[in-house]
Amino acid sequence: MRPDTPADHITEAERLLRTAAQYPEDREPLLLQAAAHLELAGDRARATTLYDELLGSPGLDHPHLVKALNAANLWEYGHEAEARAIIDGIRAAGPLDPAPWEIAAETLEAHDELEAAHDFFTTALTLLLTPGEEVPYTTQSLLIGRHRVRRLMGVEHDVWDELADTVHTASVTLDELHDPKRLWALGSSDPGELRAEITRLRAELGTYRTALSRPFPVAVLHWPATELDELLGAYPVLRSEYPSHTDHLARLEAALRDLHQAGTPNLGIVTGTVPSYEAFAASEATSPADPDLLPQYATTLAARGRAVPWPPARSAPCWCGSGRTYRECHGTE
Repeated sequence: MRPDTPADHITEAERLLRTAAQYPEDREPLLLQAAAHLELAGDRARATTLYDELLGSPGLDHPHLVKALNAANLWEYGHEAEARAIIDGIRAAGPLDPAPWEIAAETLEAHDELEAAHDFFTTALTLLLTPGEEVPYTTQSLLIGRHRVRRLMGVEHDVWDELADTVHTASVTLDELHDPKRLWALGSSDPGELRAEITRLRAELGTYRTALSRPFPVAVLHWPATELDELLGAYPVLRSEYPSHTDHLARLEAALRDLHQAGTPNLGIVTGTVPSYEAFAASEATSPADPDLLPQYATTLAARGRAVPWPPARSAPCWCGSGRTYRECHGTE
């Protein structure tokens, strides 16, 4: 059962904190989940303590994400100046991860800072999108958020608004969903207006349910050459899964392209290591030589926030670690 009351959220946060102490390699995502539950419980000061604790930790995987979440939380309980300073720092740093940009922009939007939110969304898209390339799944919400803010501002569509319309798949258009006058329909006595609003709400609910059903990417497992050599040296039976490293890379790219062409959103790649895989096998009471364990390991890594979104921009470094661009390595089509 999902936590529902403040007490439930506190209980879940405490469980996550115990789990983080037990599994330090997953400390960052577990503490972020715990902080989210503390926010939902109304204990925002304690959530800030967790964010600060993470930011003081060495080797943080997603520091700008933690900062953005911290800023959003701080603003909610009266620390606006500190939140603004953090948001300004995120903009100056220019992270290549869409998530901190989106959280910071939505924080500004939630506090009626529409011009600043619009500027944040636009700056992020300018940095993250390459003209003419497909919009990555993780960046689509930036386009849609920018469209929403522009509708609230009452400005005309531009090329990015048109691009947002193309990535939006719900039955109700973005213009209708983002209409600032929607709240009026809730107080209307016109049955037609009320039915239209119910249709819009159902479309939004469907979008949210789709996102919740895919909380982490559908990920394939990538072994760097040295790790694959170690894996096959320890468990030769897995050679049937991995005839060669070159074959392994080609199969991964082919599998991702097949999933993409089949319409599967939110794809990613997770990178395995032999010690991590052996620890996972032990936790599952299964032999690392069992090939059925490999997709479970990939899913677990993705759930822990280890997935790198696919496809990358064609000019970005390739996911395989070759040092070449994706276009040079795999993205030649």
